[in-house]
Amino acid sequence: MQDADRKVSLSDFRGQVVVLNFWASWCPPCIEETPSLVQLQKRMKDKGITVLGVSWDTDSDAYHQFLKDHKIDFLTVRDGEQNSGKLYGTVKIPETYIIDRKGIVRRKFISSVDWSEPEVVDFLSKL
Repeated sequence: MQDADRKVSLSDFRGQVVVLNFWASWCPPCIEETPSLVQLQKRMKDKGITVLGVSWDTDSDAYHQFLKDHKIDFLTVRDGEQNSGKLYGTVKIPETYIIDRKGIVRRKFISSVDWSEPEVVDFLSKL
């Protein structure tokens, strides 16, 4: 996946748990879950858990403004053509895939999630 800002490959994260989140700045449920994703990255990065956001924004300015407004400090890339979502069968957002340390998709969440919920944190901690 490559956008104007960076190039990212899931293989770069082998050995880590990846929380792969598809989102967009114009999506109300995405906006709702963003603060808990930011907090998840802060709480769990030392445990080898990485949040990777893939934005479906077509407007680069809206994407960058959203990152700034919501103080997003986890890794994100913009895929305005939504090609990466097709690889996973993602048709609506937000959708999040939990990929284990070996690169296997272990769980899929559809719609917004509170990433501070004990059940979710426990699941991630056991991977």
